[in-house]
Amino acid sequence: MCVALGMKPGKVNPTPEIPHGIRYNLTLHNNYNRRIMGFDNAHAIKTRKSRGYKGRIITYDHIQQTPIDKGTPYEFTSAEQLLHDFLQRVNNILNNLDQ
Repeated sequence: MCVALGMKPGKVNPTPEIPHGIRYNLTLHNNYNRRIMGFDNAHAIKTRKSRGYKGRIITYDHIQQTPIDKGTPYEFTSAEQLLHDFLQRVNNILNNLDQ
């Protein structure tokens, strides 16, 4: 299987949505250019609903773990940690494909 990595980082002015000032989109694609997995903060996601009222929580930093995943919150700590987490997920996916 042929895969492609996409990385589009950029520095922006800090905002409530992007308080760390780094906009990013890190993705893994298959040989049909279909996104397999990705980390990004290009759009907001709603956290999963649970029973009872929890208020509205919207986060921008997230990971999409499968092609159909709507997004799971990701706790951004640093650019280095983000890259480490992304590459670790890529390695796990590629190792699972080899089996």
